[in-house]
Amino acid sequence: MDYLAAMRAFVRAVDLGSFSKAAIEEGVKVSTVSRYVGALEADLGVALLNRSTRRLHLTEAGTTFYDHAMAVLADVEEARSATMSLNAAVRGLLRVNIPGAFGRRHIMPHLADFRAAFPELRLDVTLTDVTVNLIESGADIAVRIGALADSNLVARRLAPQHRLLVASPAYVRKAGPPAVPGDLAEHEGLLFALQPTDAWYWRRPGAAELAEIGIRGSLRANDSEALLCAARLGMGIALLPTWLLGEDIREGRLVPLLTGWEWSIAPGPERAIWGVYPPKKTVSPKVRAFLAFFVERFGRPPYWDGDIAGQAGEAGRHA
Repeated sequence: MDYLAAMRAFVRAVDLGSFSKAAIEEGVKVSTVSRYVGALEADLGVALLNRSTRRLHLTEAGTTFYDHAMAVLADVEEARSATMSLNAAVRGLLRVNIPGAFGRRHIMPHLADFRAAFPELRLDVTLTDVTVNLIESGADIAVRIGALADSNLVARRLAPQHRLLVASPAYVRKAGPPAVPGDLAEHEGLLFALQPTDAWYWRRPGAAELAEIGIRGSLRANDSEALLCAARLGMGIALLPTWLLGEDIREGRLVPLLTGWEWSIAPGPERAIWGVYPPKKTVSPKVRAFLAFFVERFGRPPYWDGDIAGQAGEAGRHA
């Protein structure tokens, strides 16, 4: 017996109310549908249907089998759709939400290559630091940075999120470089307004526990680029994401500090750069293409960390 064919014939017979209608829909003889149902009953050892001249009625066992058969057939159809979509063309309109600073530096410069790879794709890109409701806004995917809030969205990690302490050469000459994390208590900190407390967190690479150091400072801002500007101007030490710092470190406008430690603005879940999208049984080819392209383009480790690793290490040894 072709068990899937038998299950399908049984389900359609129940849905349509007769073997003859199910046979017409399935393109088989009525006797074939009847034989399928009989084979299922023989295999299961129970009656699935009470047959009358006018209607089919499910038995208690039939109701149980019907519910499970429906789920199995839905999963089979989903497996077919998901597999077939792997060969589907990447086309249509892709709506993307991206944080402003990260988007300008690490998404927009690569969109020409992305479009060249998928010429039938059109893009609608919104740069915003507001966390939008993807389902209500109609967006297909968003890039989000940090720890993910609890939601029903599906997330894929695009790259890690690392932070680095930096200051201008002028500030370091004036205030002196901190030698250990505890020295930061005596320095002017540039605080990110969205962090939960006036504290930074550190640990040795590979250590499990974070240690906390309170930070004082006369400038607080809710935008990383604003803190970057303040650090360039010598206003204090900033703890900024590495994806923001490459050019400034390379050009000598900022000096990395305390590079022998890992840094964070808050304890808690993993902070990373994520691609998030609404939950669907089958991920559309255009969303899958966006995720795969930027995972590969960012690299492991991400190219911005590789760009500054040597410079940060060298500067840290002299700081």
